Order: sequence, then structure tokens, then C-alpha cells
Amino acid sequence: MAIDDITLQRITLHLARNHEYPYGSAAHGYEFVAPLDVANRIDRATWSDSRRACTVERFWGREPPRRGYVVHRPGGIDGATWGFDYDSATLADDEAGYRFGEHAFAPGEYVSIREADGELLTFKVVDVQPA
Repeated sequence: MAIDDITLQRITLHLARNHEYPYGSAAHGYEFVAPLDVANRIDRATWSDSRRACTVERFWGREPPRRGYVVHRPGGIDGATWGFDYDSATLADDEAGYRFGEHAFAPGEYVSIREADGELLTFKVVDVQPA
């Protein structure tokens, strides 16, 4: 695959329906930048070369937004985990994407994120645009 086939994309996730939000919530979610290949999967090689541009903003109702970076760490499925890091001095605030490396980030798809408190929540991909 040529590097031209991989571009940085701005991906927006909204909380999918759950017990607390039976219709989901557009006020709870994430907007992050990551390189996607032609299959809409995160491309690790391109991420490695552009990691400072791969940012995340967590928006959660009336809470102030949290900003950080998309990270790739050892451990997890297939030996590595994609996630979000809001403070590089600690791992306590990190949130892990469940099998992010396998998911296509395209509108209408669903992904799960393990929150810093350990809760696994499902999100719907609502938008993907060039960053």
C-alpha cells in the first residue's frame, strides 16, 4: 500500500445507546485524529511518523473537555493496545480502545472504549473527515 493511500482523518464518536442513555448521546464522545488506510483501519506505521498530530478530545456533557494523544502501547490483543492518553506522566487516566486495530472507522460502525474507571462503553462512528 502506498503512503498516498493513508491520510490523517478526524474521527467523531458519540456514545451509543446504553442503560443510562437509551437513545445514545451526542453530548458524550470523542473526536480524534488518526491515519486511516483504504480499509478505514488505523495505520500503525503512519501513526508512528505522525504521532504528535494524532490528538484526541473527550467531550462529556458539562464536564470540561479533556485533550491528549492517540497512543499505541504494548499489551492487549495481538500484543498491543490503541488508546487515549491525557497525561503522559501517568497511566491512570488512559483509556483503551477495544480492538481498535481491527475496526474500520467508518460512519455507522461501532467501537468500544474502556474508560479510565474500567467501564467498557460502546460508541458509534458518526463522522470521518480529512484532518
